[in-house]
Amino acid sequence: MSEDTKVFWYDLTHALKPISHGEGVYLYDTEGKQYLDGASSVVVTNIGHGNKRVAQAMAEQAGKLAYAPHHVFSNAPMIELAERLARFTPGNLDYCQFVSGGSEANETAIKLARAYFLEKGQPSRWKVIGRWNSYHGNTLGALSVNGHRGRRAPYLPMLIDFPHIPAAYCYRCPLKLEYPSCGVACAKTLEETILAEGPDTIAAFIAEPIVGAAAAAITPPAEYFPMIRAICDKYGILFIADEVMTGVGRTGRFFAIEHWGVLPDILVAAKGITGGYAPLGAVAVRQEIFEAFIPPHGSGQFIHGFTYSGHPLSCAIANTVLQIWEEAGLTENAAALGPYLRQRLEELQERHPIIGDVRGLGLMQGIEFVQNRQTKEAFPARAKIARRVSDAAVEEGLIVYPGTGSVDGVQGDHLLITPPLIITRPQIDELIEKLDRALGKIEQEVMPQTLVEPVPFLLSNAQ
Repeated sequence: MSEDTKVFWYDLTHALKPISHGEGVYLYDTEGKQYLDGASSVVVTNIGHGNKRVAQAMAEQAGKLAYAPHHVFSNAPMIELAERLARFTPGNLDYCQFVSGGSEANETAIKLARAYFLEKGQPSRWKVIGRWNSYHGNTLGALSVNGHRGRRAPYLPMLIDFPHIPAAYCYRCPLKLEYPSCGVACAKTLEETILAEGPDTIAAFIAEPIVGAAAAAITPPAEYFPMIRAICDKYGILFIADEVMTGVGRTGRFFAIEHWGVLPDILVAAKGITGGYAPLGAVAVRQEIFEAFIPPHGSGQFIHGFTYSGHPLSCAIANTVLQIWEEAGLTENAAALGPYLRQRLEELQERHPIIGDVRGLGLMQGIEFVQNRQTKEAFPARAKIARRVSDAAVEEGLIVYPGTGSVDGVQGDHLLITPPLIITRPQIDELIEKLDRALGKIEQEVMPQTLVEPVPFLLSNAQ
């Protein structure tokens, strides 16, 4: 626990440092120590910390209107934000509903898929197929489609028994195959599951284009999402793309699904929309889905909502954040610097045998830890490798995003490296240097027999 406070911390076993302020890609604790935010905190602070322009916009909007009863009024920031996002969403994903964050957004998408088929006169369609090695949020509906067994386990009796298929996890193929000779069999399991469950019972399939917290940036082959889209079309099923982490420029495209040239039916976004300056999530739908609710053929209602849906202050902040993102060319920066970050992480992989795999796109990169590269044997969960590397990085003045359960929902340690999109090449070099020292420290503790004589880590590519 951090200190003697009245806060019910979600983790009562781990000490939390009191933070003072942030500026750019850096955070500062109350003792003045500086930390490079190599994770955008939790993949959220895309435009960096302490942006004065956002603070001014917050103050101006709060002074005018902080909240409006949404059963009576619309509000200008919400309308402006919907129009702004429609410029960047692919295809005709032009209609948005706003909520408070990623879990609420995925909950909304799940219920919206069900509501859509009720409007279409197909009440038997209610199931949403998820994937193992996935994470979609902490509400009970989102946990039901989650594929992270460790997070699901405590609440399993309360969850909906939705079907799941294997993830596109080439490093540890759950089907024990190899790409490309596999024919992307993991995508084909979607059709097998649809047929086993009954096509007329399936409403939607949900997937993260690049898996985030559950498996540290596992990225599918080029054929995967086109195959998924074709299967969904064949059986009249909606495809939900969960872009809570990957959206708003993180991977070098505004939305990651654009890398595969595939158009989802429902797209979920959050985190980067406000850059961490306020809670907000968005659910964008294709025009055909929106029109299904319009009278006289539709009911005119989607029976769902939250107190802070379309919150004027959060929407005003999002408008300012997206203006800053666009003016600064942050998607382009992620596209330009992503390969450099990947190169530097692969240099760490050559130096540190504890790194089994490096993967990802743009400024969303992942590292998976192993005891043995040849066998890909994971560390036992009790070793808490990801947490120990993260703690060692904090000591070095670096924030990374640790995770567990990538192998089976319990075992498997990994890190997400997802710095703010404003990061520079010299700051990437600083990140790598700090992470190098943290990795070295933990390797000395858990696998010293594999280490060679320490040598200086040269930043030969930093020029």
